[in-house]
Amino acid sequence: MRIATWNVNSVNARLPTVLAWLEAAKPDVACLQEIKCVDEKFPREAFESLGYNVEVHGQKSYNGVALLSKHPLSDVRRGLPGTDSSGYEAEAEQARYIEAVIEAPRPVRVGCIYLPNGNPLGTEKFAYKLAWFERLYAHARDLLSLEEPFTLCGDYNVIPTPEDARNPSAWVGDALFQPESQAAFRALRHLGLSDAGELGGQPPGTYTFWDYQAGAWQRDHGIRIDFHLLSPQAADRFRSVETHRDARDMDKPSDHVPVVVELED
Repeated sequence: MRIATWNVNSVNARLPTVLAWLEAAKPDVACLQEIKCVDEKFPREAFESLGYNVEVHGQKSYNGVALLSKHPLSDVRRGLPGTDSSGYEAEAEQARYIEAVIEAPRPVRVGCIYLPNGNPLGTEKFAYKLAWFERLYAHARDLLSLEEPFTLCGDYNVIPTPEDARNPSAWVGDALFQPESQAAFRALRHLGLSDAGELGGQPPGTYTFWDYQAGAWQRDHGIRIDFHLLSPQAADRFRSVETHRDARDMDKPSDHVPVVVELED
């Protein structure tokens, strides 16, 4: 089973590019982030024509996530459960999480994540990012107690280490590179989740995001912020991981590229 994660940066603005990539790469499951549309405006028919079942958790103009699957989807969840220590409610106005069980011959649960950016520092946005991380941590802990294969994949908006950036000094004042953000990501990993990039032995410099500004793509000033975090049961089925860098050179590209993990059927 091939599971892709991709922040598409507006699904309707980049629909031909997204469809072309799906037709070429043929993932069984695609987790899309930052779709930037309400459910009713999501181009469902275009994806259904490629054989995908579709579940959407959208929001007008911002955020939004979607799951596409060649297999039936069950146990669909929109939004993270619970509250965090700051009192943020799970069902906030920001559509950032969708989850379902992929009913393949060997089922796997998939959580699609668009974690808050958190900029600028010193504002409510950074507090919201860390609070959202708290809810994700609690939910991941609950999922692990089920002892089933799952991936929590998506745009984590975290640069975990200096090796995950071409130019770390450029990110020192950014929420993605703060010690608090990195600590929250490590805590999630330390629950027992495996980074597919590490499992697959991807080398330093395997970036997933290049800003549109200042020639970042042309100069390869990238960062790695898109991840598959696998439960032990999913890690046991891990076969490979691919970062589709070529997608950044497509017509009207997203500033992110797809990351595809393959699990044994």
